Amino acid sequence: MILDIDTKLLKKNAYRVTKQRGITALRIRVPGGDLNIKYFDIIKEVAEKYGNGTVHITTRQGFEIPGIPMEKINEINELISPIIRGLKDEGVQIEDEEGGYPAAGTRNVSSCIGNRVCPFANYDTTALALKIEKLIYPNDYHVKIAVTGCPNDCIKAHMQDIGVIGQVEPIYDPSRCIGCQACVKNCKRRVTGALTFENFKVVRDPNRCIGCGECILKCPTSAWTRGEKYYRIVIMGRTGKKNPRLAQTFIEWANEESVLKIIKNMYDFIDKYIDKTLDKEHVGYIVDREGFKKFKEEVLKDVKLPKKAKVANHIDYAGYRYERNTIYD
Repeated sequence: MILDIDTKLLKKNAYRVTKQRGITALRIRVPGGDLNIKYFDIIKEVAEKYGNGTVHITTRQGFEIPGIPMEKINEINELISPIIRGLKDEGVQIEDEEGGYPAAGTRNVSSCIGNRVCPFANYDTTALALKIEKLIYPNDYHVKIAVTGCPNDCIKAHMQDIGVIGQVEPIYDPSRCIGCQACVKNCKRRVTGALTFENFKVVRDPNRCIGCGECILKCPTSAWTRGEKYYRIVIMGRTGKKNPRLAQTFIEWANEESVLKIIKNMYDFIDKYIDKTLDKEHVGYIVDREGFKKFKEEVLKDVKLPKKAKVANHIDYAGYRYERNTIYD
């Protein structure tokens, strides 16, 4: 069988080049990991009628349907148009919903389940993921973004180019405190030890507090309540063959407006400095080449941070390199 397939266009259309000749796999985008159940029948039909009857749930919370003959792509694109139209109805800029996905470089924005369900989450992660999706998609740049509701980081934000971690400003009312120290003990045992008990009241060290909000959950008398909602932004985490590493804190106590503006500015930074001679270039390697100082200046352009915000002066990444003589005896 002779195939004349433009693999770049194939991948841009969210289909995978597989190990089996003439067979592809379709990736369904699910921003925030939240998909209306009405679309499941479409996914089931694609898998049964065109695929091999299975669906793989990806690490980025999408669906991948394997076993699809490449000559059926146009039919499938038409079949999945209601799913893509659903993105368009949410405000994502897609011109032709019957032409399949218009890009696949920027990966699905993933999120934990957020405060719609989880008591530890400090905000609605699905809603923020969709706002980010509307801001950045469609786009061919290789970028991974994840949002998580609290510093527990269930979504692994520290393994992304940009991770957004929910924070809350806990407000203490000493008149409601009974001195049980449940919050102090929990913070010392499970968090950062930001709370101490002095002169019959709880004292919070703002330099140690990470805004997790667990003191609020642990207090039996509501002496701790939720104040302003904030976000910690961690940047340039990555896996991969060359130099895997965890993301480092870029900004703490940012607001939603500044988070979205920073993400938008990062795409402008990529567009300005990416090596266009390469097939693709991961944003982390662009920052490595151009330097953190330049990145910081570019992404903070016209960003209005809250007074409480803290911005890193410098970031030292602790990723490892494959230098065998240094890691083996």
